[in-house]
Amino acid sequence: MRTLYRIVHQTEYRYASAVQLSRQVLRSTPRNTPFQRRLRHFIRVEPQPSEWFERKDFFGNALVQFALQSPHQSLLVEITSHVLVRSRNRLQAKLSGAPWEQVRDGLQQGTGTPFLDPAQYLYASPHVPTTPRFAAYARPSFTPGRPLLEAVYHLSHRIYQDFRYDPTATNISTPIETVLRKKRGVCQDFAHLLIACLRAVGLAARYVSGYLLTHPAPGKEHLVGADATHAWVSVYCPEAGWVDLDPTNDQWVDQEHITVAWGRDFSDVSPLRGVILGGEEHELEVRVSVQPELSTAVNACPHHGEGTIAG
Repeated sequence: MRTLYRIVHQTEYRYASAVQLSRQVLRSTPRNTPFQRRLRHFIRVEPQPSEWFERKDFFGNALVQFALQSPHQSLLVEITSHVLVRSRNRLQAKLSGAPWEQVRDGLQQGTGTPFLDPAQYLYASPHVPTTPRFAAYARPSFTPGRPLLEAVYHLSHRIYQDFRYDPTATNISTPIETVLRKKRGVCQDFAHLLIACLRAVGLAARYVSGYLLTHPAPGKEHLVGADATHAWVSVYCPEAGWVDLDPTNDQWVDQEHITVAWGRDFSDVSPLRGVILGGEEHELEVRVSVQPELSTAVNACPHHGEGTIAG
């Protein structure tokens, strides 16, 4: 089974005074993976940029760099993507995995794995320290001889049970140690926490950003623009490669998740980041809509092009 999604992601800045110069880095292009295919992708920027450059970053994410060099008091970036996502057929549920200690030792020794890929996700990164506190929290899940994926899911489930989703509790600068102590946060906090615990016991884990199809409460309509970006975790499993799970929602990642980018932590995948000259105070509004257009059991699909519209 496959589902075609239409995703619209708008980011709008309104400035108190004119911005004289703005340079931005955008990571918004959904990745092509074994489980999803990007069919169309359009970027619209207003005002029109004077510079535009596209490339891949170190992790293989599509990256756009653009600049506005004339005075402006607002900036709108609108991304529209059509992505076909297929079910993972509960692949991870079929794989018990080798004992977690065996996987850990193989990663440390660089044997039996494409080592250069998982190795970069073994160590601390800007938002993810690897201290004994995270190893201690992980320890009840990683009992001797336990299969890797069973242990990882048990840890993710404990985070879901022990922590409260609270969008007022943290921001991007809140240390993950604070999240561990206060037991509350949002999806990026729970992803960072799970990654910190996995790395602390010697496993390779990476941060994944993307979108999640949300479902309105019974009797309520789905509000266009009311969705948000989402974050989850990939863990390296020698039998299957990278396996994704979502600690915020206590589930394996499947057909309702759309992958955009991955890296060591949020700092590697921030959707829009830049510097400006001028502007003083500003207001920020982000609107995201994730809508399924159709579901199909047909393997083949027509090819559609991609494009960029700047201005």
